[in-house]
Amino acid sequence: MNILALSGNVKRPSRTASLVSVIADRLRQRIGGHLQSIELVDAAPVLFRALRADQLDTEGKAIIAAVEGADIIIVGSPVYRASYSGALKHLFDLVDYRTLAGKRVVLAATGGTPLHGLMLEHQLRPLFGFFNAMTVPTAVYALEDDFASHELTNLAVLERIDRAIEEIAAIMPAANTEATLTGKRSGLAA
Repeated sequence: MNILALSGNVKRPSRTASLVSVIADRLRQRIGGHLQSIELVDAAPVLFRALRADQLDTEGKAIIAAVEGADIIIVGSPVYRASYSGALKHLFDLVDYRTLAGKRVVLAATGGTPLHGLMLEHQLRPLFGFFNAMTVPTAVYALEDDFASHELTNLAVLERIDRAIEEIAAIMPAANTEATLTGKRSGLAA
């Protein structure tokens, strides 16, 4: 199981990167698997060297391959002007739209006011709907006040994280059963 922790932060230190890291660590503890992290503060300069996927260099192709090859993606972004970061948008402009179908996704964001949390439902969830990915119902949103020195401290946010992780765990057996049944059908047909 490949888990990708993808943070749309474009500065460091980052509350968004901290939030995504907490979700990733708790998810890996719950289900296991291989965890890879990408922060756009590091990846964006590589990706912005290309305007189209066919212009990516080796380093850029590796970043996109990590996104396309993940089984589960935890994607987080700071809220900028009522949407996710432009760097995150550019990354997904380079991803082949067919490669995320059926992938499981946890949505997360950080922002300055409670109203910014709507970005998850009005901007980020539709993005993954376009890719035919399965976003879990519980999205995780945290305010600046939920952190102390960029470390998440709000117990209510931690409870939402645990709920999202349980939703991922609940849909995993169905996905594994589907793969098993598909393999059995293939074997019978052969």
